[in-house]
Amino acid sequence: MTTTPPVPNVDLHDESLYFNRETSWIEFNARVLEEAEDVSHPLFERLKFLSIFSTNLDEFFMIRVAGLMEQRESGVTEFSSDGATPAEQLREIRQRLVPLYKRQARIFLDDILPQLHAEDVHIHGCEHLTAEEQSELEQDFVDNIMPVLTPLALDPGHPFPRLLNRSLNIIFVLNEDVDGEVEMRTAVLQLPSVLPRLLRISRSSGDHFVPLEDVIQSHAGILFPGLTLRETHVFRVTRDADVEIAEDEANDLMTAVAEGIRQRRWGTDAVRLEVGSDMPKFLQTLLLKSLSLTAGDMYTTDAPLNLQGYLELTKLDRRRLKDAPFTSRIPQELAADSAQFFDLLQEGDLFVHHPFDSFTNTVVRFITQAGADPDVLAIKITLYRAGGKSPIIQALKEAAALGKDVTAFVELKARFDEENNIAWARELERAGVHVVYGVVGLKVHCKVCLAVRKEGLQVKTYAHVSTGNYNLTTSRLYTDVGIFTGDQRFERDFVQLFNLLTGYSKYTEWQYLGVAPVNLRQRFKSLIEREAEIAAAGGEAHIIAKLNALSDPSMVRALYRASMAGVKIDLIIRGICTLRPGIPGVSENIRVRSILDRFLEHSRVFYFHNAGNSEYYISSADWMPRNLNRRIEMLFPVLDAKVQGQLKEVLDLYLQSYSHARFLQPDGSYVRPEGYRKEESFRVQQVLLRKARKRK
Repeated sequence: MTTTPPVPNVDLHDESLYFNRETSWIEFNARVLEEAEDVSHPLFERLKFLSIFSTNLDEFFMIRVAGLMEQRESGVTEFSSDGATPAEQLREIRQRLVPLYKRQARIFLDDILPQLHAEDVHIHGCEHLTAEEQSELEQDFVDNIMPVLTPLALDPGHPFPRLLNRSLNIIFVLNEDVDGEVEMRTAVLQLPSVLPRLLRISRSSGDHFVPLEDVIQSHAGILFPGLTLRETHVFRVTRDADVEIAEDEANDLMTAVAEGIRQRRWGTDAVRLEVGSDMPKFLQTLLLKSLSLTAGDMYTTDAPLNLQGYLELTKLDRRRLKDAPFTSRIPQELAADSAQFFDLLQEGDLFVHHPFDSFTNTVVRFITQAGADPDVLAIKITLYRAGGKSPIIQALKEAAALGKDVTAFVELKARFDEENNIAWARELERAGVHVVYGVVGLKVHCKVCLAVRKEGLQVKTYAHVSTGNYNLTTSRLYTDVGIFTGDQRFERDFVQLFNLLTGYSKYTEWQYLGVAPVNLRQRFKSLIEREAEIAAAGGEAHIIAKLNALSDPSMVRALYRASMAGVKIDLIIRGICTLRPGIPGVSENIRVRSILDRFLEHSRVFYFHNAGNSEYYISSADWMPRNLNRRIEMLFPVLDAKVQGQLKEVLDLYLQSYSHARFLQPDGSYVRPEGYRKEESFRVQQVLLRKARKRK
């Protein structure tokens, strides 16, 4: 890259220097769809990417689009970083999503479905079953399906029902003979979530299924005796699910969050209607009017609605259609069953990289050993998303049972995980754990576990810090890095961090940690500005930042200024990026790549060259306003030389990534490098898996 001196007359607030946050997210989801097209993934994995695309869209509409619609209706004139109004953003969102709906349908119908059939996995319509199968299915419908169904008439005495958020529904058009006159009737039916989406048909070979909605539609005449069925169509409603918790008015935060969960399930206002492309205009109009939506809020598709239901197929024992199984490595330092964390951490820090390194044999083991160690006085931990059947929760309960002072900060407001967290909080409380529920006005997103140990006359702290959650399930699906440390230089900061979480604290004298919203933004900006000063003085300057998202305008401007000073900047950003690279005189020193592959890239790692005195950091925070302003986040400096070397190796590998990498262009598009399909092209996650196997 070329080194360009600062351009003093550039207005870094110019809207043309920024991509829109929402359209940048859509570009990310388009890359997810691209992975569904990529034949380097096994067939079931491609189906998973199709489902992820739909799940992502659901959350996007429930949160982001709902927010924009509310702003539009309220007359809010606040502009996005690229200068767009809420109404303009909503129009642009629709314009970009309509082609993606068509693309998703094409991938499923013309690619995935035929290949499933070639693998002897079949999705049938009822009309394609044998007479005997149809008879058996009708009996099953009458005996086992129909009793669960509740068709609802639509007429002046029966207003349009409040359908569950994201539920799959069928609308029926019927004819009724009334005194010799034929009158049209309509009814709706919400598919019960207790029934499987795909019903198995038993045949001598292969796997055969019929979609539940097809079964109901084919037997709808039984539901409406005495009427004539004209037509049936499937539709789906998405509602605003961004539940606001008035913490300052809530006497009991847990009760308030639980009520918010119930509200989200039913949702508030509808924000999207999805219908099949064969639905006639009069039914579209009826549904839009009933849901208080406009034609611009409706999306049509030829593919089955709610493709997430087709993930049932991936449970089939078809190993050739799935990613090859892998076994996470146990770090060499912990290979012996007798290895004790507290002994190891006397010698230096320990670095782990999940899922390549075992979560169970590192993180769970650390907490279990701390709970069993007679010299450990206390354990403190932050829990953002603990997941189901959590070994972490079990380890904390056992520690409390042994008389340890165990404190768990459970973030009840972790979006879409609130219900799990409420259950864990109650379970931990019953086991004798001190549970802290929230910090008013902030979400706690930092990931840290502290063990306080009595050693002779001293009390020492040992910590695990991570970019990922204390969640066994996601530790196998997400890439995250973590560090175990017994370095006592961090002790005061860690203690003060938990005091901030559990009590009243306005501590500001952080020695090593960056903590949002106290000093993290300024800490990041100072590190960037130092590189800019070094470059401006003629020194070598380099920044590497691996993030999930970059959308904070102030951070983007700091990177622009550094680029203008001549700093080489490599950004590895999975999702949203509002920074526009490659602008002459502003950002030609910045390169942005996105990597999507088998595992969700989730680690946040930072490197600053610092004139050869390299500094490395890991963090729970992305460079987004919510992380820097409205969450408690942590930036952890890596001081151990060995761990620094391991982080350097990881970052170097990501910067070599070729396969499954895409590079952000000045126009906002993402381009794959030429030759990315070649077998020898560098695929970072596969390289890391191979390295993990070799190190066992």
